[in-house]
Amino acid sequence: MVVYNFKQIEVVPTAKDFIDVTLSKTQRKTPTVVHKGYSIQRIRQFYMRKVKYTQATYQEKLTKIVSDFPRLDDIHPFYADLSNVLYDRDHYKLALAQLNTARGLMDNLSADYLRMMKYADSLYRAKQLKRAALGRMCTIAKKLGPSLTYLEQVRQHMSRLPSIDPNTRTLILCGYPNVGKSSFMNKVTRANVDVQPYAFTTKSLFVGHMDYKYLRWQVIDTPGILDHPLEERNTIEMQAVTALAHLRAAILYFVDVSEQCGFTIKEQVALFHSIKPLFGGKPLIVVASKQDVKTVDQLGPEDQELVRTMVDAETQMLPASSMSEVGVDTVKNAACDKLLEQRVSAKLRGKDGKEQEDVVRLTIPKPRDQRERPAIVPPIIMQVEGAAPRKLQKEIMLEQGGAGVYSADWRAQYDLKCDEWKYDIIPEIIDGKNIADFVDPEIEAALDELEREEAEREADIDGMEEEDDALDAETEATVAAIRTKKTLLINAHRHAKNNNRSKVPRNRGSKTAAEMEEAMASVGYDDEARVRARARSMDSSRGRSKSRAASKTRGKDGGDAMMEEGDASMSKKQQKRKRSESRTAGSRSREPGVRQSHSRAPRSQSRDVAGLKDEGAKIKAEKIKRKKQFQMNKRARQGEADRFDAPKLTKHLLVGKRGKGKTDRR
Repeated sequence: MVVYNFKQIEVVPTAKDFIDVTLSKTQRKTPTVVHKGYSIQRIRQFYMRKVKYTQATYQEKLTKIVSDFPRLDDIHPFYADLSNVLYDRDHYKLALAQLNTARGLMDNLSADYLRMMKYADSLYRAKQLKRAALGRMCTIAKKLGPSLTYLEQVRQHMSRLPSIDPNTRTLILCGYPNVGKSSFMNKVTRANVDVQPYAFTTKSLFVGHMDYKYLRWQVIDTPGILDHPLEERNTIEMQAVTALAHLRAAILYFVDVSEQCGFTIKEQVALFHSIKPLFGGKPLIVVASKQDVKTVDQLGPEDQELVRTMVDAETQMLPASSMSEVGVDTVKNAACDKLLEQRVSAKLRGKDGKEQEDVVRLTIPKPRDQRERPAIVPPIIMQVEGAAPRKLQKEIMLEQGGAGVYSADWRAQYDLKCDEWKYDIIPEIIDGKNIADFVDPEIEAALDELEREEAEREADIDGMEEEDDALDAETEATVAAIRTKKTLLINAHRHAKNNNRSKVPRNRGSKTAAEMEEAMASVGYDDEARVRARARSMDSSRGRSKSRAASKTRGKDGGDAMMEEGDASMSKKQQKRKRSESRTAGSRSREPGVRQSHSRAPRSQSRDVAGLKDEGAKIKAEKIKRKKQFQMNKRARQGEADRFDAPKLTKHLLVGKRGKGKTDRR
C-alpha cells in the first residue's frame, strides 16, 4: 500500500533564521582563537576551515529541503495534478530550482575563495578573504527569502492533506453541493465530516475508511461541482475533478430529487452528462438521495424522463436516505461488488492472467461409466415434510435475550454412547484424584445432627449459669473475703518486687568508728581490723563535708567546734598538718585484702592524661589523635562534627567559552 506521508517534511526556515543558524553553528563548531606563535600556514588553515564548514552547512540544509519535497514527475499523477491545482506547478518547481541553483553557487564561491586563501601572506588578508566568502554566501541565502517563505507555506498545506492511496479499493462521492455526499460518508465510514445546510461546506478532499468482505475500503468525499466550463472552475472544484480523473474507483453520483440543494433536476442531469467522460471505464451508480423527503416516483413526467437518461446497461440508479438510513447499505454493497468484479476481471486480463489461471484451476473428472452418482446428503440435513424448520442458534439467542444474556447448550451436541450421559455432572480432578470420592453423601444430615447437639449443650450451659447465680448470703460473704485476700496478696507482691534491693541508709554518714564497731559486733562481725579500715574509708570520703560543716559552725558560734575534742591552743596550720599525718598513717595501716575507696584524679592533672596509666600510653594516644585529625584537616574540617560547606565556584567560570562580541552582530 503506497501512502505519501507529507508530514515528514522538515520545517523550512526563513532567510534570516537560515543565516543565523548557519553562522552560529560555524562559530560553535570551529576554533575561534589565533595565537601569536601560529605560522602563516596554520593561519591559512584556520580561516579555510571556517569557509569550508560554512559551505558544507549551507549545502547540507539546502539539499535536505530539496530532497524532502516530492518531485512532481516521480509521484502518482493524482498527486502531481493535485499539487498543480493547489500550489501552481511552475511556481513550485521554480522555488526548488532556485534553492538548487543557490547550492551550486555557494559551492563555486567556496572553491574560489579557498584557492585565493592558499596564497594569503598575512593574518589580515586571510581574515578579510574569510569575511568576504561568508558575506557573499549570506547574500545568496538572503536572496532565497521569498522562495523559502513559499515552500514553508506549501509544506504546511501538504502536511494537512489526507493520506490517499491511489491504488487501493476506493469509492468516490461526487455531485452538486449540498446533495447529501458528506452525510452518506458519515454513515458508511468512521469519518466525521462537517455537514451544514448550505453549499460548499466541504472545501477539500476528505477520506474515510470502512470494511466490506474483510477488506479495507477507502471512501473519498469531494467538494461540490458546478456546471460550467473546465477553465472557469475554481480550486475547490478542481480537486474533485482531479480525483475523478486519476483514481481507479467506483463513482457514486448523487442526485437530490427533492431539489432542497438549490439546484433543479435539469441542472443536476446536465452536470452528469458534462463530467461523464471522467467516468469512463469505472463502475458508476446514480444515487437518488433524500428519499425521506421525496421519491423518484413523485417527480413530474419531465423530471422522470431526465432521470432515466442517466441510466443505461452499465449504470443503475438506487434510492437512499442518510436521515432514515434507508438504502445506504444497499448502495454501499452494490458499489463495492461492482468494483471488486472489475478489479478481478482486469487482473485476469492482464499480463499475469495466465499465472492466475494456473493458480486458480478447477479440475473436472471424466466419467468412467454411465452410472449416475447423485450427491449424498446426510439424513439429519434433510427436512421432513410437514415438520417445522430447524431453528438456528442465532434465532434462539435473539428469542432468549440476545448476546450477553443467552448461553448456548453445548451439551446437547455431545456425541456419547447414551444420551442420558449428556447432562451428568462432570467430575473435578485435583492431584489425580476425583473430588467426588472424598465427599460424604450424608454430610448434610451429619451437619444437622451437630447443630442440634450444639443447641442442646448451649441450653444446658445457660441452665447451669442460672443455678450458679442463685447464691445465699453466707456464700457471697465468703467469695468477697477470698477476693479481698487475693487483692492484698497481689499488692504485697508488687510492693516486694519494687523494693527487693538493699538500700544504704541516709544517716550512715553520722556514725563514728566506735558506733560502727558496736553495730558490726551486734550482728556477729568481730574482725576489728576490717571494721576499722571500712570506717576510716568512710570518714575520708566525707572529710570535705565535715570541713564545710565545721566552717559553718565556726561562722555561727564564733569558735571551732572541733577544738573541743583536741588541743584548743593548736593553730590552724598545725591542725591541718596533723590531719594529713593521720590520713597518711591510716593509709599505711591498711592490710591486704581490704577494699579501698576510689577517688577521682587530682584537679592539677590534665584531662588528656587522666585515664592513662603511664607516659607510653600518653604518647601512643597522641599519635592516634594526630593521625585521625589529619583526615579532618585534608577536608578542612575541625573535627568529626564539622559540617561546614564551603561555597563552590559558579558554573560560567568553569565550563564553556565565550564568543566574540554579541551574537546579533556579525
